[in-house]
Amino acid sequence: MATYALLLRGINVSGHRKLPMAELRALLEALGHRGARTYLQSGNAVFTTEPGSPEHVLAAAIEEAIEQRFGFRCDCLVRDGAYLAAVAEACPFPADELEGKQLHAVYYSAPVTPDRFAAVDAGTYAPEAFALGDRVMYLYTPDGLGRSKLAEAVMKPSLNKGLVATARNWNTVRKLVEMTAGQDVSG
Repeated sequence: MATYALLLRGINVSGHRKLPMAELRALLEALGHRGARTYLQSGNAVFTTEPGSPEHVLAAAIEEAIEQRFGFRCDCLVRDGAYLAAVAEACPFPADELEGKQLHAVYYSAPVTPDRFAAVDAGTYAPEAFALGDRVMYLYTPDGLGRSKLAEAVMKPSLNKGLVATARNWNTVRKLVEMTAGQDVSG
């Protein structure tokens, strides 16, 4: 069996696109996945399934099931536990020294290259900063994501055209690494 994290984009925000986590777990089990667990109400789940299915195929099946069950389309990313651990390990910022709200991982549906963000003069946003990794952007926002001008600049739809992108704060990044490693995490 392989363990995956499911990252849903834009659910349970301000009372819109409601997707109760108990129903998400039941939906994942109905799709044949096992051991479905969720973390927080913002669309994080972990499940196990037969190895070999590409992540994008798993995500597409879950997106379709959500649309059929809840009546709205929800972008999903699926990532295996090894990938999540590698993302956490490769963080170029001092994650252990920062509060979880100061550091984020923006996961992408495909690789992103520096030329995509060439129009963003990162120096003008200092001390905020970003760095790219394997289908991820590490985003350092000392005052939090909600107040970040750099996050606003790099998340513009024009810069992310053709991609699904969803951000998680570093606390959630850590929890998903733990959950996909099989550690018991309440939430």
